[in-house]
Amino acid sequence: MSAAVPFWRSAGMTYITYSNICASLVRNCLKEPHKTDVLDHEKVHFSVSKWDNGVPQKPSQYFNLNSI
Repeated sequence: MSAAVPFWRSAGMTYITYSNICASLVRNCLKEPHKTDVLDHEKVHFSVSKWDNGVPQKPSQYFNLNSI
């Protein structure tokens, strides 16, 4: 007898992927002006820095996950 598997796992997704899909669907269902406000919060930015002797160097690259 096998244990029950969550449907997102049986579909071959991780929980993070499933969660991101659900959040995106909810954001897209909102009416204006709330939709515009929430879509601005969806953007994620991060930078990549090298570390030298335990000290971070100046960030060399900046990324926007929506553009990757």
